[in-house]
Amino acid sequence: NWFCGGGESPGQYGSIVNACTAVASGLANHVLCFRTLTESSSQTKTQRASVMGSGSDRVSGQASWMVPFKAFSASNWTAQYASKHFHDYGTTREQLGWIAVNQRRNASLNPKAIFKETITIDDYMNARMISSPLCLLDCDIPIDGATAVIISRLDAAEKLNKAPIRFEAIGCAHKGRFSWDQHEDLSTQQALRDSSQMMWSRTQLKPKDVDIAELYDGFSMICLNWLEELGFCDIGKGGHFIEGGERISLEGELPLNTHGGQLSAGRTHGYGLLHEACVQLRGEGGDRQVPNRPKTAVTAAGGGVFGTSMLLSLCE
Repeated sequence: NWFCGGGESPGQYGSIVNACTAVASGLANHVLCFRTLTESSSQTKTQRASVMGSGSDRVSGQASWMVPFKAFSASNWTAQYASKHFHDYGTTREQLGWIAVNQRRNASLNPKAIFKETITIDDYMNARMISSPLCLLDCDIPIDGATAVIISRLDAAEKLNKAPIRFEAIGCAHKGRFSWDQHEDLSTQQALRDSSQMMWSRTQLKPKDVDIAELYDGFSMICLNWLEELGFCDIGKGGHFIEGGERISLEGELPLNTHGGQLSAGRTHGYGLLHEACVQLRGEGGDRQVPNRPKTAVTAAGGGVFGTSMLLSLCE
């Protein structure tokens, strides 16, 4: 009775938002959402796919202001947010590096992760620079992979073998300019801000009630921006919040990207993060399972002009 196969809406979780809307309005009882990628096998030593038409196609729109200056990649654009954040708030590369170090440790406990060998902060600081101040270890890993999620009516899901995961609140707002470089504040990403504010306005829960966070890390800087915009620390204090890695470790006050995230487990455009949130809430994380069985999770996807955040809980 309902089908939607259009382009992305509010970020990589656009299909999830559409599915929830369809189920809530009675258009569907169950909706299958999936993400399938072949980004690893499609790349060769001489050719890589770009996120914009920078090959033989004529570029237009905002790309016409980027491609002539060889800003082909979102790594170039995100590096500008990082540079502004570093300048305005005193954030350092050493602080940002703890996201990559912590997630590699988590990935070492995940049998499906791409990179399992642990790294140190010295390894991070000595990694090859990609787009200053972002180095190789700040960038997610293209893979071949797929994730599928079924969105159902709660009364139907309650009859299944596994306890369902409930969407407590969703945020998908974007109230600013639809552009990577014309934001009101270039030290953050306004789609992340707007979606976070919308999500918290639709629930009585607060950031202190969240047990785990599975946040988009196409680049580590995006993950830090999500931590701030979701209210886990003050704006500009993300570097101090993650420094040392204790707070965001599996044993910390806010375990972050518990399967290794896209930096180490592999890039599935946020769907792996949503999957991991469900795994952790159901207590199925194995060696990487967060202690004291988490009950509430935040997962978020997108960066730049896209952003969707979701608050999840286990129905018991």
